[in-house]
Amino acid sequence: MFCTQCGTKNDESDRFCSQCGVTLPGAAGDTMAVEPSLAPPRYAGFWFRFLAAIVDALLCQIVIVVIALLLGFALIASMTPTFSESEIMNAGSGMGFLVGILVQWLWFTVSESSRWQATLGKKMFGLRVTDEQGGRIGFGRANTRYWCKILSTLILFIGFVMVAFTKKKQGLHDKIADTLVIRRPAS
Repeated sequence: MFCTQCGTKNDESDRFCSQCGVTLPGAAGDTMAVEPSLAPPRYAGFWFRFLAAIVDALLCQIVIVVIALLLGFALIASMTPTFSESEIMNAGSGMGFLVGILVQWLWFTVSESSRWQATLGKKMFGLRVTDEQGGRIGFGRANTRYWCKILSTLILFIGFVMVAFTKKKQGLHDKIADTLVIRRPAS
């Protein structure tokens, strides 16, 4: 059956369009108004998520640079009298690497498991991360989702491209963690 709103092909058993969420003709109970709490979620598509990821990458990088600079100056001050320049550079590189990993990990896992259910980038685009039932995810699930993004990256970004082609707009990391990224309902 094709959606009268957007033209997307849906299964005959579907009550709502998988693309735009409108009630399909002939669906059970389509003569009754759909209550907002019963309305299907609006899944966040590839481009919304891509733009949010760019914003998050930029903001997160700014935080990493500020923290790394502050810690770098402290490291230089504490190591200068007794260590060589190459040893200080190696220690600074290692510290910068660890700060980068730690800040990115916390940026995504803490914010997506918070009451916001989103990073700053996702929040700017009206997106939030939920479990399969639309509820808030915990730190453990946000952690799983974050680390599974490495797998999505290692397979030539196919795990991210999946967002454009799956019914619920899920990437590989979303499928593994049983999460959805949804858009705020239109007002």
